Amino acid sequence: MSSTAAGSAKPSPRTVVPTVETVLAFVNTRADGGGRQELFGDGRSFAAWLAEHGEFDGVGGAGGVGGAGGVGGAGGETVATDADAAAARELRDALVTLLLAHSGDEASLGEPLRLAEQHLRRAGALYPLATVVTAGGVELASPQTGVPGVFGTVLAAVTTFAQTGDWARIKACRNPPCHFGFFDRTRNGAGLYCSTGCGSQVSMRNYRRRQRREGEAPPEA
Repeated sequence: MSSTAAGSAKPSPRTVVPTVETVLAFVNTRADGGGRQELFGDGRSFAAWLAEHGEFDGVGGAGGVGGAGGVGGAGGETVATDADAAAARELRDALVTLLLAHSGDEASLGEPLRLAEQHLRRAGALYPLATVVTAGGVELASPQTGVPGVFGTVLAAVTTFAQTGDWARIKACRNPPCHFGFFDRTRNGAGLYCSTGCGSQVSMRNYRRRQRREGEAPPEA
């Protein structure tokens, strides 16, 4: 995952690199208030998502996802169980909690964040990474096959990108109906929402809340 050649220049903080794309592809699979559907609802839907995402090509051997040694069955058909889908949801939701914390979302802090980090520590033990060293560079990759290799690929992307020092730029939108993952391209890393539309929705809700409070305030004597 994301080979780094010796002496290569660090990308701009506002550049979306492949490791970021891998993380966002995985976390942006949740149902939300905007009409997005749950993509990891069961083994069948998780398998369909895997079949559509080339980020995981090559997981578990030469066959890749859905091929020999990958997340596949006979004829290259992608196979995943309901238990695999449940594990994917747990890993994804733990990552989303961290991304919400990056956005300063108060509801994700404290106990939710502690539990998410605890789950990710367990995931790190279950899906260990291997360092692959070649003349062209060094990368982290999952030595596992199948679905564990997919989860390891996600963790490899997280780990590789975190080493750039810009891990906090991968965030989840603070607009409660949304919580869509995004990469903060702002110069000072202060972005809170995935789009201006979400920012406007939050501003309008806050405005209406202030209006209601002012309307409920007792008249001055």
